[in-house]
Amino acid sequence: MHEMSLAVAVVDQVEAAATSRGAVGVSSIELDVGELAGVVADALAFCFELACAGTVVEGAELITRTVPGTARCAPCAEDWAVGMPPRLLCPGCGGAADELVSGRELRIREVRWADPEVREGRRADPEAPREEHRHPITEEN
Repeated sequence: MHEMSLAVAVVDQVEAAATSRGAVGVSSIELDVGELAGVVADALAFCFELACAGTVVEGAELITRTVPGTARCAPCAEDWAVGMPPRLLCPGCGGAADELVSGRELRIREVRWADPEVREGRRADPEAPREEHRHPITEEN
């Protein structure tokens, strides 16, 4: 089951980002998962829970967004949704797909860092709006 190695890799990357930012907790992680990536969402969610244990990511919500598979035909410049199982012949001209444009990715789209006071259970006003910090994990951040 490769979902465990994927979950561990996501947790490791988010932990590294949390350390570099001084974050003490994570409220959610949003992933883009391509429909052609061969990832079983339920298995990934199960493995994610196991991989989070004892980390700053523990207790975070995992949100997955399915990215449809699309292909492109160079001769007629048509893009189309390939679906599952993938249809790799161009609906416009009948030629073979020249490129898979999307659908194979597994990408961390966004991380919401938890409010430190919430993580430590010492929030002054439990009725106050919850503070979350939303950041994509990129090299620029």
